[in-house]
Amino acid sequence: MSLFERWLSLWVGLCILAGILLGNLLAGVFGALAALEYASVNLVVAVLIWAMVYPMMIAIDFGSLRDVGRRPKGLVITLVVNWLIKPFTMAALGVLFFNHLFAGFIDPTKAPEYIAGLILLGAAPCTAMVFVWSQLTKGDPNYTLVQVSVNDLIMVVAFAPIVAFLLGVTSITVPWETLILSVVLYIVIPLIAGAITRRALVARGGESAVAQFTAKIKPASVMGLLLTVVLLFGFQGQIILAQPVLILLIAVPILIQSYGIFALGYAWAWAWKVPHKVAAPCALIGTSNFFELAVAVAIGLFGLNSGAALATVVGVLVEVPVMLSLVAFANRTRARFPA
Repeated sequence: MSLFERWLSLWVGLCILAGILLGNLLAGVFGALAALEYASVNLVVAVLIWAMVYPMMIAIDFGSLRDVGRRPKGLVITLVVNWLIKPFTMAALGVLFFNHLFAGFIDPTKAPEYIAGLILLGAAPCTAMVFVWSQLTKGDPNYTLVQVSVNDLIMVVAFAPIVAFLLGVTSITVPWETLILSVVLYIVIPLIAGAITRRALVARGGESAVAQFTAKIKPASVMGLLLTVVLLFGFQGQIILAQPVLILLIAVPILIQSYGIFALGYAWAWAWKVPHKVAAPCALIGTSNFFELAVAVAIGLFGLNSGAALATVVGVLVEVPVMLSLVAFANRTRARFPA
């Protein structure tokens, strides 16, 4: 698998092309797979994400979680960026591009919907895929778990008020089924499975047994990522080819937001002398999005064929290539951070 890891960006690029091609050639098959969902959570994608997250959960040592409180800087950066900066910069970029810079290229009646979709993405920090990005940057699994868990707790109470404020509407119906099911599928179940596996491995051969086992199953994690890319792009293959210019226009503010938020979090961590194994995941959490929640709320508020739903879907398509580029950058700059 060293070959896969070394050229992971290339394989992802090929999977993107394969997904778009297969999504158009086998539209019926991908339509059937897309229909296998509950509460806007696709069950096939959930299984693949579970395969990606499970190896990292085995590395979590519950006994050392108490030590996270002694290093609060990474958690502070994550929370400030995710909840006091990211939703508002995403809203500002949406207004700038769709009310002004792109006004001559889009249907003006659709502009508020595109802005709304971007706001929904900006207000929903990632839950599951963060564990993958953390693993690829050799992040601290214990610290990453705490960061994600705290974000999820805040999301329960802060997501609806922030979205309601930025959209200017009086009430937002949070799809609790989507939120709870995603947390259970992506965190609770793999965390329990990982804890049971770790306990059995430590009892049998100590930490070396844990390291050997995770090395063996790591190929499944990488293949899960690649298959997820194929599915996500396959689900939207027809839309991408039908509206390529619109997809690119929506992607522009998302790209600016993603790289800008990462730069802010990563630079702050560097200035604060946060160790790289904490700094990289804390910057990546703010960059990634909880797209299941954003898509579900967009469909509930504006409809399946709305501009808001399309904008959240573009967020899904943009995320993996962007995150891989940031993972590569984080790995190249590891030496600039304290050990």
